[in-house]
Amino acid sequence: MSLQPDFQCGLVLLAAGGSRRMGRPKQLLPIKGQTLIRHVTELVLRAPVHPVVVVLGAEAKKIQPTLAGLGIVIAVNPAWTEGLGSSLQTGVETVLEHSPDVSAVIVALADQPGLPPRHLERLITRFRDGGCTAVASQTGPDLVPPLLFGPAWFPQLCAIKGDLGARALLREHPADVATLPLESNTDLDTPEDYARYTS
Repeated sequence: MSLQPDFQCGLVLLAAGGSRRMGRPKQLLPIKGQTLIRHVTELVLRAPVHPVVVVLGAEAKKIQPTLAGLGIVIAVNPAWTEGLGSSLQTGVETVLEHSPDVSAVIVALADQPGLPPRHLERLITRFRDGGCTAVASQTGPDLVPPLLFGPAWFPQLCAIKGDLGARALLREHPADVATLPLESNTDLDTPEDYARYTS
């Protein structure tokens, strides 16, 4: 996919959680010969996104070395226990620090090992077609990550608090949000999810 030189889309990959339901750091789970976090990071790097900011929190010192050499920006959120919102805020602020004139930001999750890079390209294309200020992935009736936000949303994303996620913001302004079906929506949240995915 070829993007115009005046268009730049950053990406925030959220990987700061404590994996309470998994019972061990899911970022470090083996997937196809590497860690889950590296696998998903390499997937998103195939899309036309820059900069890619990976937000770490729990077990950051163990996870960070597995991302060596990928040409990404790592942001460690010391307040990750406050909830998803603080990590989202950290990620978007870091994108804007590195690229203040970024045209859009995609928010993705590090526990989606089947995320198709072409889906990220389609989010960008839909946004550039106009008529919306954000684009959400959709599975059935649900809005799911990855989510793309235009600049109109940046102030809200940088002010988000607690455990409020990006989807909650989108639900407040549905008329501004376009949707695209997500072909693969595998989230690895529990040992059972992991067993199913790797079996």
